[in-house]
Amino acid sequence: MTKRYFGTDGIRGRVGQFPVTPDFVLKLGWAAGKVFAREGDSKILIGKDTRISGYMFESALEAGLSAAGVDVLLTGPMPTPAVAYLARTFRADAGIVISASHNPFYDNGIKFFSSEGTKLPDEVERAIEAQMDIAMTTVDSSELGKAKRIVDAAGRYIEFCKATAGGISLKGLKIILDCANGATYHVAPSVFTELGAKVVEIASSPDGLNINEKCGATETARLRTVVLAEKADLGIALDGDGDRVIMVDQHGEEVDGDELLFIIAAQMRREGVFSGGVVGTLMSNFGLEQAFAREDIPFIRAKVGDRYVMEQLDANDWILGGESSGHIVCRHLTTTGDGTVAALQVLKAIVETGKTLSELRHGMTKMPQTMINVRIAQKVNIDEIVSIQQAVSDIEQQLGERGRVLLRPSGTEPLVRVMIEGEDADEVANLCQQLASDVEKALMMLES
Repeated sequence: MTKRYFGTDGIRGRVGQFPVTPDFVLKLGWAAGKVFAREGDSKILIGKDTRISGYMFESALEAGLSAAGVDVLLTGPMPTPAVAYLARTFRADAGIVISASHNPFYDNGIKFFSSEGTKLPDEVERAIEAQMDIAMTTVDSSELGKAKRIVDAAGRYIEFCKATAGGISLKGLKIILDCANGATYHVAPSVFTELGAKVVEIASSPDGLNINEKCGATETARLRTVVLAEKADLGIALDGDGDRVIMVDQHGEEVDGDELLFIIAAQMRREGVFSGGVVGTLMSNFGLEQAFAREDIPFIRAKVGDRYVMEQLDANDWILGGESSGHIVCRHLTTTGDGTVAALQVLKAIVETGKTLSELRHGMTKMPQTMINVRIAQKVNIDEIVSIQQAVSDIEQQLGERGRVLLRPSGTEPLVRVMIEGEDADEVANLCQQLASDVEKALMMLES
């Protein structure tokens, strides 16, 4: 059976451990090249974030693609959404991103985009996987692929981002911008500065090892401190590959993806461009669901992961979706999650309403949430354990429409995530502890 290489967010792992090794990436480049190679000028665009292993994997991918007879366009460090955009702009057969997103520097991974800037169709993924099982060969010397560096890639993406802001001026706004020492370090500051904002940069000096280190969308403590110290209007934190955004208001309070999603939806409705509903995930705060219900905006939950959000957007032909983590898709503007584009939509709401980020975020009230991770010895189907389902049902009856319960096995760790949301923080914490205990006891009985 062919091994599945493509996960929900590409191929990712610790450098030096299977599958992300130079040999694997070389073979993957060749396999992709064999699938995309065609008569004429087949070409694939490659971008990367700032982690040190990107140099090695970029060379390996380039060599594999060249061996398959495919030309390569190199962008250098570039945000993931920029690669999706540039693959369309240059009419490449595919775009490849070398990045492990918000992970530490010692991880890395590979993510593919189609020529349309979307995820690869399943049949193309399967075709690449099939090639991975075939011995690698090299085309004739006269047919080897050539490599070319796109010198104006950053400028093209900067202009694209600015265009999505609808001509707003950010003059008078002071913004602290945290680039996570990642792929946005040389593009995001220009976007906001050229639109008129006064920008103070932090974590914008990558050295290959400091990407996402105590900075960026996953760790906003430093950003919150600088926003207060600089008396800034707000802060923007992007992650290492630039597809997520978390913001900080003028009071130093974090504004997460759920709140940003609500602000963007409200602004789109004011502009008259909103249609359909909004896609969240199983982890989206119950307060977001309630806020959309009050606004008579349809809201559905996808499984956790940007792939599943996009699937639901496509299936319903909706244009807005996202995750609490700050991965937000504005499908009428771009084809994938883009932290810079999403931040611009929030800034548009600030400019056009005259309200602060703090005022806009209060359009929804986040429900208190408690989550406890229960370790498991082996993979189990929670839905088939009667005692656990009864415990969930009892708590759901107690909460009624004042909250919700979620049990979710982790996709990467031997854990079951027990989460409860509700109006009363103490009640939520107590019920979550009770349910976690019931789950743990049921699993121990199953193992014995």
